[in-house]
Amino acid sequence: MNRAIGWGAVLVFATAETSAVGVVERIAAHAHQGVASCASSVCHGAAESPGSSRVRQDEVAIWQDRDPHARAYRTLLSEASRRIAANLGLRAAHEAPECLVCHTDFVPPEKRGERFQISEGVGCEACHGGAERWLSSHAQAGVPHAENIALGMYPTSDPQARAALCLSCHMGTVDRPITHRIMGAGHPRLSFELDTFTWMYPHYDFDEDYRARKGEVNGLRDWAIGQGVAARVLLQRLADEQAGRDGLFPELALFDCHACHRSLKERRWQPRSGTGLPPGVVRLNDSHLVMFRHVLAIVAPERRARLLELTRELHAASQRDFASTRAVARRLSELITESLPRVASHPFGKDDAGRLLDSVLAEAERGEYADFAAAEQAAMAVSSLVAAFESLGLIDSSRVERARSRLDALYATLDDEDRYQPARLLAALRELRTEVR
Repeated sequence: MNRAIGWGAVLVFATAETSAVGVVERIAAHAHQGVASCASSVCHGAAESPGSSRVRQDEVAIWQDRDPHARAYRTLLSEASRRIAANLGLRAAHEAPECLVCHTDFVPPEKRGERFQISEGVGCEACHGGAERWLSSHAQAGVPHAENIALGMYPTSDPQARAALCLSCHMGTVDRPITHRIMGAGHPRLSFELDTFTWMYPHYDFDEDYRARKGEVNGLRDWAIGQGVAARVLLQRLADEQAGRDGLFPELALFDCHACHRSLKERRWQPRSGTGLPPGVVRLNDSHLVMFRHVLAIVAPERRARLLELTRELHAASQRDFASTRAVARRLSELITESLPRVASHPFGKDDAGRLLDSVLAEAERGEYADFAAAEQAAMAVSSLVAAFESLGLIDSSRVERARSRLDALYATLDDEDRYQPARLLAALRELRTEVR
């Protein structure tokens, strides 16, 4: 909630067409030197920030102490991971490429420097790319950020590139597939939203120096871009002839878990106009498509109706055959790709925050958050919006604490996915809106 966000002009990033496919290759393009190569006390390994540098310098300590990525490898040594590996017929989770690819900086042996250790988990270069060519240059004051990018540093400051990288593990992509078999073996359900996850464990400051080197930071823009990229990742996997199916079945990890995994004693099904589907069918997880409709309502309103139309066509096609499903998925992916540059260049200011909140509430009124996954994304969207209201000065200080309390109440409606009730979510959304509007 307490974000130092710049809400001025928005930088249009050079990598606007970055997709999840190819991200793994970019990260592994150059040799990885290991966390130790970043951990000097005069680089990023100080015990605490001295406050005399353009960067914090205690980034490694923050990563080790607060960031779950640092413990990702250790998770593979747990009893739960041992059980999952056994269920999948793997010898050990901490030795299986299927697990290491997301729980570590899993680059080929020939790309591992002398100080590299796989046991470090998801370390610096797993996100920033192999430092072989830019390790020295990025510490030099006169070297522009763009030059380090050219030398192989991954552009995490670009929200499209960052979303594509995060989603390669937090959602699964064509080249890093997260499958229903892995979930069936006991892996937790995955969920991701770019703005929320970016702010959960930051190890850097979005200060004037950051903005001078890498551009303005805008949480609503990052939320909007993240929704578009996530929707496109789903569609890319769905359209892929191998990643989109599992034998005779579609790849069920792309579908809504709670369409099947729910108590048969509680008859809670209700229609959703956004799908057009009857009861008793397996539904695609369209939560990011639902959220991207809110984005287009602001940025490209003439495309919003087309997105809804194609989403309904996709749901209908998924009940017929693979070929028609792939065809509609490609058309939807093209629409999103064409729209993302407009999203990236949109300023997302004061008027947009209020309109987005109204749009999220309106979809709740129409019953579009009957599915837990969409409700979860709606709550994270509202979290970004409340932060924006505060940062933009749209809510006075006397109401800030009440708004945060209402936000906590909203999240409380999602505490138990097996007992989720859309009516409770709707009531919490209505109450929160009265606090901030």
